[in-house]
Amino acid sequence: MMRAMKEYAEKQNGESGEAVSFVSIDTDQAGQRLDNFLIARLKGVPRSKIYNVIRKGEVRVNKGRVKPEYKITAGDVIRIPPIRTAEAGTEAKASFQMMSLLDRSILFEDEGLLVINKPPGLAVHGGSGVTLGLIETLRQMRPEARHLELVHRLDRDTSGCIMVAKKRSYLRHLQAALREKSAGQGGILKVYQALVLGDWPKRCHQINAPLMKFEVAGGERVVKVHPEGKPSLTQFSVLQRFEGFTLIEARPITGRTHQIRVHAQYAGHSLAGDGKYGDDELNESLRDKGLKRLFLHASSLSFYLPESDQLTRVDAPLPPDLAEPLMKLIPSVK
Repeated sequence: MMRAMKEYAEKQNGESGEAVSFVSIDTDQAGQRLDNFLIARLKGVPRSKIYNVIRKGEVRVNKGRVKPEYKITAGDVIRIPPIRTAEAGTEAKASFQMMSLLDRSILFEDEGLLVINKPPGLAVHGGSGVTLGLIETLRQMRPEARHLELVHRLDRDTSGCIMVAKKRSYLRHLQAALREKSAGQGGILKVYQALVLGDWPKRCHQINAPLMKFEVAGGERVVKVHPEGKPSLTQFSVLQRFEGFTLIEARPITGRTHQIRVHAQYAGHSLAGDGKYGDDELNESLRDKGLKRLFLHASSLSFYLPESDQLTRVDAPLPPDLAEPLMKLIPSVK
C-alpha cells in the first residue's frame, strides 16, 4: 500500500545520473494546481523550465500527461523528472527594504491567511527574468510558515489586495470560493479602481465578451475579444468623471488574464498608463502629470473564511503614485 507523501526514485540512464522521483499526494496537498505544486517544490527552478517539462510530458500524473492547471487530488502519483535545482545557499536574498515594505503592507492576517497590499512593480512570483517575487520574499520573511501559497495573482504593474494562504485548508477553501460568482454566494468579490481614457458611457454597466490569448510578433502574448474565447464578464460603475478621463470601479466576475484592461479597451475606453492596450499619446501626456504606470488598483476583497458565516472585507487605499496624478485632473462639470 502506498503511503501519503511516500517518495521513491528510479535511476535514469542519462549523463546526469540523477533520478526520477514519484510523489504520492496526501489530503493536505490536494486542490492545488500542478504548476503551483511544482513551483513550490522545485525551488530555484525557473518557471519556464517547469512549464516546459509539463508540456513535453516529462511530468506525469498517474502515468498520464496533464496540463499545468490540473488540480491534484489525494492519491495522485506525480512523476517528476530529474531537474537541477538551485544549490543550497545560492537562492537570491530579499532585501531588508523589501521585507520591511511587505511587513508594513499587511492589511489582514489570521491563522491561515495573509492579505497584502501589493506594491506596484513587484511580481507575485519569480521567473521570466524576475529573481524574487512577492511569494519568495514572504517565504524568507516567514521561514516557519511552511505552506505559504498564492491564492490568486495580480499583474506586476497592478497594486492592491492579494491573498496568500498560510494553510493548505485555507488555500483549498479560497480557491474553491474564487470559482463562485459572488461573495453573496460564498464566493470572493474582487473590486478594482481604474482610470480610463474618455467619458465612460452611463449605460455601460457590464462587458460580457469572450477573451482569447494570442501570440504576436516577437513572442509577445496579448488578449483579445474573440468569439471562440473563454466566457468573460466584468461589471463596471463610475466613481468620478474628469475632463478627458473617468475613474471607474471594475468587478471581474470571471478571472481571465488582462480581463479588465481588454474589456475596457473593447468598450472604447482603455486604461490610463496601459502600454499594451492603451493610447501611447495620451499615456505620454499623463506621464507629465506623474502617472508612471498602469492605473489599476485592487481596492478591496470580500470573502468568507473557512467555517465562518461572517463576510470579511479588506480594503487597500489608493497608493500615492495613483492618487497624486488623479488630483491633477480637472473634475467634469457635466
